[in-house]
Amino acid sequence: MKRRPMGLPMLLAALALLALPALQAAPPAPPPETLKAPGEFDAIADPAARSAAIFLEASKVIQSPRCLNCHPSARVPTQGENLHTHVPYLQAGQSGKGLPGLRCTACHQAANVSTQGASIASIPGHPAWHLAPASMAWQGRSLAEICKQIKDPALNGGMNLEKIHKHMADDPLVGWAWHPGEGRKPAPGTQKEFGRLIQAWIATGAACPGGAERVSR
Repeated sequence: MKRRPMGLPMLLAALALLALPALQAAPPAPPPETLKAPGEFDAIADPAARSAAIFLEASKVIQSPRCLNCHPSARVPTQGENLHTHVPYLQAGQSGKGLPGLRCTACHQAANVSTQGASIASIPGHPAWHLAPASMAWQGRSLAEICKQIKDPALNGGMNLEKIHKHMADDPLVGWAWHPGEGRKPAPGTQKEFGRLIQAWIATGAACPGGAERVSR
């Protein structure tokens, strides 16, 4: 018996059935990381312990790659989820904006730029793109050390706790961490949620994990 040729609709249906197992096998996208609200720490009676616990929650942002890459241990930026050395290699200098001949702005523009056919999905961008000061190097530091850096005016650029909160909660360059461009995982939660945690940390005494010291505003 002569077999009739398969019509186009039947051919498309057959191809769809063949592709179905592959589509089903694709892993789902991981859910975005969240941050606890300050009120979730109210059960901790001791203010210093509650303050330290709140900072520990905020550290999900502080110790995320989106922040650590801009707070390297040396004046050389890192990139990616694994904090590898910046490509191309460059020195940020004391200004944090690169050295003459290879400024950060040679690649980093005023906004994220998507790429096509490159090994990276996008190039980060912001009008104020630069590294944090050398005194605020976080990579390789314990969370207790980072906490003390953050609240020490001799290291943080002369900011008191009120200004620290404003920087964390409102600074648009900090806010880039939640809008890092295609191909990058954003920091947990939102900048607004992060700002609330920092505010609650300050209100309870700005205690650091591993220490119960308290400071005033």
